[in-house]
Amino acid sequence: MPMWNPWHGCHKISAGCRHCYVYREDAAFGTTVPTAEVRKTSSFNMPLRLDRRKQLKFPSGTEFALCFTSDFLIEEADGWRHEIWDIIRRRPDCRFFFFTKRIERLARCLPDDWGEGYDNVAIGCTVENQDRCDARLPVFLSLPIRRRIIVAAPLLEKINLTAYLDSRLVDEVSVGGESGKYARPLDYDWVLDLHRQCVEKGIPFCFHQTGSYIIKDSRMYRIPREHQHSQARKAGLNTIDHKLSGA
Repeated sequence: MPMWNPWHGCHKISAGCRHCYVYREDAAFGTTVPTAEVRKTSSFNMPLRLDRRKQLKFPSGTEFALCFTSDFLIEEADGWRHEIWDIIRRRPDCRFFFFTKRIERLARCLPDDWGEGYDNVAIGCTVENQDRCDARLPVFLSLPIRRRIIVAAPLLEKINLTAYLDSRLVDEVSVGGESGKYARPLDYDWVLDLHRQCVEKGIPFCFHQTGSYIIKDSRMYRIPREHQHSQARKAGLNTIDHKLSGA
């Protein structure tokens, strides 16, 4: 899944942002531009790029992970977003996915022809604790979206999604822990409980990432970054395989 980051940079707005991987990676690479400063990137027109034969570089059927080093709905991008919607319209043969912590801004950021949603766009709403579930998910479920994914990541506590798991509205729940040296641990019992809630409601479930530290049977385990996705899959909980990048 190619990463399409038309802009880079974000500012923290809730508990899940504390150890944001975008800040961490910028610090590791020694960037001189503050991570909180949102700016366009050289990848702005990525899905329209041509190869040496003047053919589209990304073929029909490509799924793009959109804005994983920022937030697609961040305020600083309001002047650019209409160009991205136009690119998405010009590539109806491809699929696009983004997740956001700013779901309350979606209605004002949609294009005029959105209707009930574009067929090739999936939107994930990120929640990390019960407070953010109860604040963001009622808004998320009220909006016209063709494919909705609840992204419980980085999961910071046991949460109850039962009130929001309507199979007519929610296409998937994807769960992950936090990565990085200072990551907060993920309790495997929280994952099992969300899996149970989804099975009972008939919602597809994906445990996409363990995070750096996971608690299982009262023991803490450190999972190297390169194994965090594969170890999550080995848990055997997935009823759908939708790997999310970052986190």
